[in-house]
Amino acid sequence: MSTQSQFKLIAHSEPMRDILRRIETIADSDSSVLLIGETGVGKEMVAEYVHRTSTRAHQPFVKVGLAALPPDLLESELFGHQKGAFTSASSEKKGLFELANGGSIFLDDIDDFPLNLQSKLLRVLESSEVMRVGGVKPVPIDVRLITAAKIDLRELCDRGMFRSDLYYRINVVPITIPPLRERPDDIPHLITHFLNRFASDKQLRVSKEAMEAFIHYPWPGNIRELRNIIQRITLFANDEITRSDLPEEMHGDSPIDTLLKACTRCFREDGMTFEQVVGCLEMNLLRQTLRETNGNRSQAARQLKMSLSTFRDKLRKYNLE
Repeated sequence: MSTQSQFKLIAHSEPMRDILRRIETIADSDSSVLLIGETGVGKEMVAEYVHRTSTRAHQPFVKVGLAALPPDLLESELFGHQKGAFTSASSEKKGLFELANGGSIFLDDIDDFPLNLQSKLLRVLESSEVMRVGGVKPVPIDVRLITAAKIDLRELCDRGMFRSDLYYRINVVPITIPPLRERPDDIPHLITHFLNRFASDKQLRVSKEAMEAFIHYPWPGNIRELRNIIQRITLFANDEITRSDLPEEMHGDSPIDTLLKACTRCFREDGMTFEQVVGCLEMNLLRQTLRETNGNRSQAARQLKMSLSTFRDKLRKYNLE
């Protein structure tokens, strides 16, 4: 059975509640988990939740930001080195995989992992042992792997930038974390969490108009952007946060600007076809109109000047029902 933990993850929207239910299902296994989502959606928090709800909860949880590690030090940092393995190796050093022994290791930005080291990572995962740089004897390890990617690794595989055998090894349990704009039900609860974190002594409340602005803003930076904005607001606000306290970028965009901001994925990701970009824009337009009409499909269809049957067909097409 899973070891219960004090660690909590804020998840009130149905998409996030589905993710928590899925994590609870696989918590007691040692299967590798791959988290997919835009920058700032909270992949690290979900990774920690996977660890804290598992039987490894009281063992180490080692977080590794692969993009932040210099490529020439990456192998030594992950797998360790023996004394004298290279010029600056003045003593023996355990790698991060050894430090995570018995627990879990979280490799963030796995899409940035160098191709020349991917075969060694695959060997570590397949054999459950590491070979330190300069070492001659493998070191056994017992580690659960959790990885995170901000783009579709299959595209990197197709372009020869990511080993397909490593992809299949880490993609045992894939979990896609939706961007914040697709789970507005979480926003009020996240705001409350960050207000308590940054200004618990002020007891700030949020006006209705300000909350509407928070909910309808497309959050291109996701939860990280929301956290930073709340932290900035708490430095100056007193008693009630009003619309005038919000940063300039949250004030009254035109509908087309709002739509384009919600579709940042269309313009950031390489390899999207014209049809995929149009589909992304159409899906976000449907979602935005439903939000503006409080879920009234007839009203939303009229607003978009289409028949109700066509509107329903499009909802089914994009799984928005």
